[in-house]
Amino acid sequence: MSSLGGMLPLVLMFVVLYFIMIRPQMKKQKEHRAMIDALAKGDEVATAGGVLGKVTRINESILYVEIAEGVEVQMQRSAVSQVLPKGTIK
Repeated sequence: MSSLGGMLPLVLMFVVLYFIMIRPQMKKQKEHRAMIDALAKGDEVATAGGVLGKVTRINESILYVEIAEGVEVQMQRSAVSQVLPKGTIK
């Protein structure tokens, strides 16, 4: 019984760590993955580097984003941090 009592604090710490840190991070990753999978041509996006632009073409893992008229850059899908509401970029 003493070995079980000695392991109880360790198990309790792992459970608390799971619910405070691991589970919310997994949920955030799942939401980000869903957002990236739902990207479509014409969506306005903000990248992790702070670049704003409009998606012009989509390949498997690469997006083509127009950041100014006639200026198009390639970036990885995972670089998109958020999808902006339509009309944000003028």
